[in-house]
Amino acid sequence: MTRFLVVLTDVRPCEGGGRNERIAPERRRQVVGASSREAAERIAGAFMALGMVRAGRQRVKVIAIGRRRAFGERDLAS
Repeated sequence: MTRFLVVLTDVRPCEGGGRNERIAPERRRQVVGASSREAAERIAGAFMALGMVRAGRQRVKVIAIGRRRAFGERDLAS
């Protein structure tokens, strides 16, 4: 089962090298877990209504974590 994280981050200014989340991730303001894509999108929608997000100073990200079973994998497991 795939779980989702909804992350509210501060937008940092773009330096000359561009943005690389692996080297220098944006500062997280809020992290919320969700068990389904629909729930994650509803939480993200609520975050997108915030003034700082609408002004472009913060960003909302929906990240899939965990592992989703491939088609036919259930048949192999049983």
